[in-house]
Amino acid sequence: MQYRHRHLLGIEGLTPPEIILLLDQSERFVEQNRRADKKQALLNGRTIIILFFESSTRTRTSFELAGKRLGADVITMSIATSSVRKGETLIDTAMTLNAMHPDVLVVRHPASGAVKLLSEKVNCAVINGGDGSHEHPTQALLDALTIRRRMGRLSGLKVAICGDILHSRVARSNIHLLTTMGAQVRVVAPRTLLPSAVERLGVEVYHDMAQGLAGCDIVMMLRLQTERMQGNFVPSIREYFHFFGLTYEKLAEASDEALIMHPGPMNRGVEIDSVVADDYGRSVIREQVEMGVAVRMACLEILTRNLPRSDTPNL
Repeated sequence: MQYRHRHLLGIEGLTPPEIILLLDQSERFVEQNRRADKKQALLNGRTIIILFFESSTRTRTSFELAGKRLGADVITMSIATSSVRKGETLIDTAMTLNAMHPDVLVVRHPASGAVKLLSEKVNCAVINGGDGSHEHPTQALLDALTIRRRMGRLSGLKVAICGDILHSRVARSNIHLLTTMGAQVRVVAPRTLLPSAVERLGVEVYHDMAQGLAGCDIVMMLRLQTERMQGNFVPSIREYFHFFGLTYEKLAEASDEALIMHPGPMNRGVEIDSVVADDYGRSVIREQVEMGVAVRMACLEILTRNLPRSDTPNL
């Protein structure tokens, strides 16, 4: 099976075999990352530029680690001190970087569709590190890898994605991936935090946690994306936690072995109770972080397989 795309801009449009290819390759890197000697030379001579227009800890750091463990030269650009702050457009930034002949650009941007636009202006491979409320493909892949390692499968599982669905690129990418792989996906949220016609994505919609979590194998919590909100979407944080925050009382409605997930960063006492988040028997939140490095290594390695090893730009 070959990955037939030049970029990784989203999960939507990927086939089950392509998703399995990415997950299987990620699986191989999990064991490598647990060794004392974590480095390989698979991307020796390759250059990766990380360009994040939004703040990030997990995604940016894991991409840096992934590139370095594969032997690539990794450059992380600081937007705060870049020409973007001087008024340079995204397209001009893309053309400037393109002239430096990188092999991969990893981009995060607050505007949905911005990463796709940039990908059309460069010769290298582009990975979407999250664009607005659109998609976050590597997060969905690491979530899927975490689930598959624990549950042994994705098909047939009942997954509840709970919280701020409206503003969440993580929710969208997970919905695309999980439904493509045969899981039954539910979204659980107040009406104000759901996109219009969300059921068209192939999900079941619930506005009550007890009903939404009933019999679920996976409970995936999302944080309130307050930085993307204009106006009041919930009456108060206290009321939101009362009705939609994950507690043991609400979790009791799910299956006895249900896994607890969260993409981070967590707002403890807002979308999840601390004791639930730290339940190491059922919470896989720390595993998600570990899987993130392996998934990003796999994405970098697979996307560079067919790139030319030449200084001549592919115009």
